[in-house]
Amino acid sequence: MIPGLLDKLHSKTNIGILIIGHGSRNVYASNEFAELARSIQSLLPSVPVSFGYLEFSRPIISEALDSLRELSVTKVIAIPAMLFAAGHAKNDIPSVLNSYSARTGLEIIYGRELGIDNSMINAAGARIKEAIDSTSSFDLNETLLVVVGRGSSDPDANSNVSKITRLLVESIGFAWGDTVYSGVTFPLVEPGLRHLLRLGFRRVIVFPYFLFSGVLVSRIRRYVSLVAKDNPDVEFINAGYLGNHSKVRETFLSRINEALSGDTSMNCSLCKYRSSLLGFENDVGNPQESHHHHVEGVMKGCNLCDEECTGECESIDSKSMQIDSDHHVHGHSHYPHANHPLGPVTLHTYINSES
Repeated sequence: MIPGLLDKLHSKTNIGILIIGHGSRNVYASNEFAELARSIQSLLPSVPVSFGYLEFSRPIISEALDSLRELSVTKVIAIPAMLFAAGHAKNDIPSVLNSYSARTGLEIIYGRELGIDNSMINAAGARIKEAIDSTSSFDLNETLLVVVGRGSSDPDANSNVSKITRLLVESIGFAWGDTVYSGVTFPLVEPGLRHLLRLGFRRVIVFPYFLFSGVLVSRIRRYVSLVAKDNPDVEFINAGYLGNHSKVRETFLSRINEALSGDTSMNCSLCKYRSSLLGFENDVGNPQESHHHHVEGVMKGCNLCDEECTGECESIDSKSMQIDSDHHVHGHSHYPHANHPLGPVTLHTYINSES
């Protein structure tokens, strides 16, 4: 518990907390998020806490805000359950919150994303050490760590995943470490791993820097399996994703505490919408609006898995190197590296349609 947080919250009248998730086609993943939100609620007794999703799952954000207003809440601290500040945290969620506030008069304080935080590093390190402990013999000096990020068209968010990788490599002491991405940017999981195997390591830990299960985590592991099948002399170890770790919950409480103190600023010095970032100059000043209205609350759920998503219902074409159906290209700005040979083919199609 953050010292003094409960006292601060109790000193405010009619204040509530909203935890905002992305939402998933996989019901198990959505349930994991709901479990995390309820865990945060249990840490804040007598404070109204609700949760809502940006897309694919219910309750949607506006429904969650409605439920808080029904409890006589007049001010809401909204925390995005996003690892880094990319399009969802910068555009989609603020757009929904601003529209709701303008329509109802509800005061909403928008908090910061989870970001690069010591507690998040500790949670990630714990998951990796669990994977290490699962092996009978282990030599860090002979092991490559590969961290898998979600991937974004925002280079600032992508660079933060690389920073997480370096912090974990130095914290634990791996021989080497590198970063790949599940979609949108490059290098993708399969081609990235094949390139990294040229370094000669015979043991590789693959850590998905994701909050929850779902289609993307299952894809990551299936791509690892494809590469492992072609390289039987290399040991691949899949580490668990972050999940409902105590240090993750601690980070959410820190973001709530920051919002209460009025310290909710994001790092804008490398934001492609506000600074003339090399290679992304055309994005400066672009409208920051939500592109998710058409899938808000659309329950395209998968109920096949009552445990972590296996991806058995999905077909992956390894020759295309990546299916990235979770990336919605509608209305998004042009990505300058859409034809990168190690990037997703969905962006190849997108760039051709824009030209």
